[in-house]
Amino acid sequence: MAFEFYKYQGTGNDFILIDNRTLHFVKNNTKLVAQLCDRKFGIGADGLILLESHATLDFKMVYYNSDGNLSSMCGNGGRCLVHFANYLGIIENSARFEAADGIHQARIDRDRISLGMNSVQRISVKPSYIFLDTGSPHHVQLVEEVQTFKVFEEGRKIRNELYGAEGANVNFVTPINDQTFQVRTYERGVEDETLSCGTGVTAVAIAMYETGRTNSKEVRLETQGGSLKVRFEKTPTHYESVELIGPAVQVFKGYWS
Repeated sequence: MAFEFYKYQGTGNDFILIDNRTLHFVKNNTKLVAQLCDRKFGIGADGLILLESHATLDFKMVYYNSDGNLSSMCGNGGRCLVHFANYLGIIENSARFEAADGIHQARIDRDRISLGMNSVQRISVKPSYIFLDTGSPHHVQLVEEVQTFKVFEEGRKIRNELYGAEGANVNFVTPINDQTFQVRTYERGVEDETLSCGTGVTAVAIAMYETGRTNSKEVRLETQGGSLKVRFEKTPTHYESVELIGPAVQVFKGYWS
């Protein structure tokens, strides 16, 4: 099967993007998706995203982890797909699209994408970590020095031993100041640390506010791949108007045959 693809990255979280409005891509070929995402035998990426037509919205997002399996919402991937839709001429400076966790809205300012995320209803605060779902399930844990922390080893252990076969993404966090936090994430499906995770930093920002480690409703998150911002509003029962803000960059275009 020959097809055109585009490579994108959002703060180092990288993706293969395919315009699948003609439905030419074989969507149930798990082995092909895994091969395309393989960094030695394929194109190389943290995930693969299909842009498809939607009956009432601008487009539909279909997201695969690098293991080849369909997955839950990917924040950085969503921001990259919005940029891609703009590049294809499907949208101009705003978008409404459907993803695995529902409908999202986004705004575009050149290479800077502001992506609306789902409201967060339930947060479980444990003695040593916080768990919440921001479109994907996230474990958030404070550590003294995240730069030297064994993210792969500890993240893999928590992902498997605490969350089992379904798994969860595991975020390790060190405060820089009361509005800025350094984050490293072990992602399920990738089964490794990624340079950035959009739903992960969203989870971290809300977790830090929920536990009183920041009183700001606009939080900066420093990842291994760059800086992201998360904005939100807090109601008595939940977090709403959640936005993930950061760059999305087209890296190159190619053909697979």
